[in-house]
Amino acid sequence: MRKTKLMAGLLSAVMTVGCFAGCGSTGADSSQSSKTAETTEVAEAKNQEDSSAAVKATATEAEADTPAEDKQMKIVTTIFPEYDWVKTILGDKASNTELTLLLDNGVDLHSYQPTAEDMVKISECDMFVYVGGESDEWVEDVLASAENEDMVVINLLDVLGDSVKNEEIIEGMEHEHDHEHSKEVSTFEDSEVQDRELSDWEGDWQSAYPLVLDGSLDEAWEHKAEDGDMTAAEYKDYYTKGYKTDYTAISIHDNKISFTDDKGNVTESAYKYNGFYIQNWSTGTKAAMYRFEAEDKESGAPIYIEFNDHIIEPADAEHFHIRMSNESYDAIVDPEGNWPTFFDASLSPEGVCEEVIGHGQHKDDEDEDDEHEDADHEDGDEHEHEEEKDEHVWLSLKNADVICANIAVELGNIDTANKDLYMSNYSAYKEQLKSLDAEYKAAVDAGKNKTLLFGDRFPFRYLVDDYGLDYFAAFTGCSAESEASFETIVFLSGKVDELGLSAIMTIEGANHKIAETVRDNTTSKDQKILTMNSMQSTTSEDIANGTTYLSVMTSNLDVLKEALQ
Repeated sequence: MRKTKLMAGLLSAVMTVGCFAGCGSTGADSSQSSKTAETTEVAEAKNQEDSSAAVKATATEAEADTPAEDKQMKIVTTIFPEYDWVKTILGDKASNTELTLLLDNGVDLHSYQPTAEDMVKISECDMFVYVGGESDEWVEDVLASAENEDMVVINLLDVLGDSVKNEEIIEGMEHEHDHEHSKEVSTFEDSEVQDRELSDWEGDWQSAYPLVLDGSLDEAWEHKAEDGDMTAAEYKDYYTKGYKTDYTAISIHDNKISFTDDKGNVTESAYKYNGFYIQNWSTGTKAAMYRFEAEDKESGAPIYIEFNDHIIEPADAEHFHIRMSNESYDAIVDPEGNWPTFFDASLSPEGVCEEVIGHGQHKDDEDEDDEHEDADHEDGDEHEHEEEKDEHVWLSLKNADVICANIAVELGNIDTANKDLYMSNYSAYKEQLKSLDAEYKAAVDAGKNKTLLFGDRFPFRYLVDDYGLDYFAAFTGCSAESEASFETIVFLSGKVDELGLSAIMTIEGANHKIAETVRDNTTSKDQKILTMNSMQSTTSEDIANGTTYLSVMTSNLDVLKEALQ
């Protein structure tokens, strides 16, 4: 405030000097008036220059003279729990702190990318708090160019050290062999889907259908039967119907598609893009179907086609499913029961078989077989070559205590005048965390069962491990998958029946169709669908309405009590 008043006063003085300088002429001849005007302009410019320098100097002096306790700290946090912890520990000092929550509009941690404004805020802040997992890979570049060399950086995973867990693949769970935070086969918002060009599928492709018929893919069915719920023969029948098509090859080049049928006949047409359609599957998942229409409707090539390669943004496809009709898109028959699938034409039958199994090589990677290990471990072990940290550390009250202690210490290091206040606020918060932790333990001890089953992603591993609970789930917590396979649905439904579970769990979000499908495939079909909040999409509006970390964890406790009955 002191700095602002000084600058305002000096700017007023500059304007006053300018007014007096402008009144210098008193009625001499025009030549003299002109000279007088020129002299006045020079004088005014000099006065303004001198006054501006005075403003800058005085502002610098004012800032230097501002007491440390009056300076506003700038703190940036990525996710809601961090924001709420910092705010709680600041206590009364929060009102004099510029505290920023970057992910404040419901965007998920795993798909967030910082804006230019976000990066500026981080670069200039006094403290930056972030999770530190693979979703935060963007942070390294931002910190490397930070303007504030004295910035305190808190990485939650670093703070927790050896207590951080790896993601685990357990029995019945879908998993991504690529295991990256991409938008493939994703849990996506419709607004995230982007238009794509036909060039995304450019290349020469072979149908997998003939390889099903001649037995080239039999090893794939045997592999799936080892951990799945069908026999190899049943898998073969399932894929025979799914892959069935009259076309053996497709070639896509220069915005044209050439189709070769099983009799060797070739048809071709140029195609125009007709946008995408969001297909909602009966399993509770969805996919983006990219639509193209033949420009030459007399060529004999399919007129209306849809591509689905599990990707929702421009990218080169590694394989694709294609559906066709000569009548309309709506006339495409049985899109769930028949999904003709095409792989790179350069792959051998053995290569296609490996792709179907799920850990096949790309066309440029034939010499890297030993890098692609079988991910379907019978005992649910993690990928030994792709271990990834489970980022959802905030969902443990015990972890929250450790992290908050670190935040309190670092706030005290920045603002030494108030370090005792921060430690006092932390101590009070610690007691609240301990009390709620004890309530969780009591609820689990009183529960009739000790297993949670999620028809969804599972970010609650830290929580269940804290209290000795078991779990089953459709996907890992960081998974980008959203299409639960037939095998996963059958497995989870069977576990609900086997364990006599009264509830099927989900995380926050509007789409709970997988959980509903699991329920609909149980014997009784009467389980409750219960939602636990993982705090991955908390918004600024939620905060304004009173949402806090403790309020969410208390609500989760109420849900947990109901689920364990």
